Amino acid sequence: MSENAIWGIHAGRTGDADVLFLKQNCIALGWDAMGDLSELSPDREAFRQRYVQAYPNAKKGGIATVSGVPFRFLHEMKQGDLVAYPSKQDKQIHIGRIVGEYRYEPSGEKGYPHRRKVKWLKHVPRLDFTQGALYEIGSALSLFQIKNYADEFRAVVEGKDTAVVTVDQDETVSGVSEEIEDTTRDFVLKRLAQQLKGLPLEGFVVHLLQCMGYHARLTPKNEPSVDVIAHKDDLGIEPPIIKVQVKSSPGTATDKDVSALYGKLSLSEYGLFITLGTFSPQSRNFEQSKANLRLIDGDELVELIFQHYEKFDSQHKGMIPLKRVYVPQVLGSD
Repeated sequence: MSENAIWGIHAGRTGDADVLFLKQNCIALGWDAMGDLSELSPDREAFRQRYVQAYPNAKKGGIATVSGVPFRFLHEMKQGDLVAYPSKQDKQIHIGRIVGEYRYEPSGEKGYPHRRKVKWLKHVPRLDFTQGALYEIGSALSLFQIKNYADEFRAVVEGKDTAVVTVDQDETVSGVSEEIEDTTRDFVLKRLAQQLKGLPLEGFVVHLLQCMGYHARLTPKNEPSVDVIAHKDDLGIEPPIIKVQVKSSPGTATDKDVSALYGKLSLSEYGLFITLGTFSPQSRNFEQSKANLRLIDGDELVELIFQHYEKFDSQHKGMIPLKRVYVPQVLGSD
């Protein structure tokens, strides 16, 4: 059994195929417009082409990933493999074994014509699994292979001791929390890099500084090394005056870049260098030697966005759509 793959599957976005799965002992996929998949040659390109024909308005960027799902359902999933289905209806994880080959049933449950027979073996409450296993089975894909926590699901089928691990003992909690946070950081940085190349990022920084309580404005476009001026007073004449340079590329800012900004500062002024990327070690050493200089890389910028996001206007929230959620924090952690 341990040699067989274990797959995760969802019953539609809202779990609308739950009855089909559990009452008719099968698993199924949508994409009904693709027709009978068994007619296609057993290669991913054939499935990609059929998907494009069936859904001409689909987003181009995700076609390879999405069209790969029915390919895996037909050609990579084998009889004897295990499948885990997390039901949104009864909050249980149903684990079964694939006992049939692919079949096309266009006259069956509407929207789910691609099917395989399953023998359900176990029906286990979600709370019996570690947080890591629950996170993996919550994949955004409708069909995916479970790898990181496959042994945990196999242990349930094999009847091994699966005593519930308390939250305090669950070592996967911290990993899940970190992965969620990292994924969100990557999303924010990618949105900024794609949506705000060049001067638009400078305008975004102006808005962020305003949300932080500063008065901020763009400098004339011909002002080298200084993109934004920020200050606390209404008129912008009381110290400290902050001169800001913004770098929208995801690369590494060098000490030469940082020195160019610092050369624009008078004795009473402060310098702030913001980049979506990182800073070289030499740049960080330069920062340490200057009390009136602050370097903010992409990760630190995202942290500032998180801290002040609620003050963003609708335009900037729409640019980086985020929803407040709570993630578990390991007891005893900072």
